[in-house]
Amino acid sequence: MNKNDFKVTIFSLSERLFPLVVRLLGDKTKAEDAIQEIMIKLWEKRNQLENHPNIKGFVFLTARNYCLDILRKKRILVNDGEIYLNLLSDSNEHSYIESQELNEIIKEILKKLPNQQREIFIMRDLDGYEFMEIAAIMELKITNVRVLLSRARKTISIALEKTYSYERGNY
Repeated sequence: MNKNDFKVTIFSLSERLFPLVVRLLGDKTKAEDAIQEIMIKLWEKRNQLENHPNIKGFVFLTARNYCLDILRKKRILVNDGEIYLNLLSDSNEHSYIESQELNEIIKEILKKLPNQQREIFIMRDLDGYEFMEIAAIMELKITNVRVLLSRARKTISIALEKTYSYERGNY
């Protein structure tokens, strides 16, 4: 794989990697550094990647594994880490406060989800990854990804309904 092929095939994915890496590492600066390191590792393996059947999946898997290695070295548990989300925002001050409240409620619900469900939900519904990409990253079959996503959405829906039913006095 020459420089131009690498640039078109692999380096072009760096922007799509960014949300995943930021979420895992929890810091934009660390994520930028990590993406540079990941690209260097992939450049060193460029000749092996040329014949890989799923280059895109391999790139995402490499990024995820690199981030998990960094977290393990620092002895940070991904499950206990802060979930960095900004799901909703509004310029109206009243709506802004409500959206911040909703963000906090959803963060708490996401913390209670099983790890795989949480990861898949965030990758699909918040980061916008395709099912094939998620399957490659998580090393699962696409059908498993769909099932886990469905379960996560159902759990979140039920938890939100309970929260709002409580707030309305319908408990």
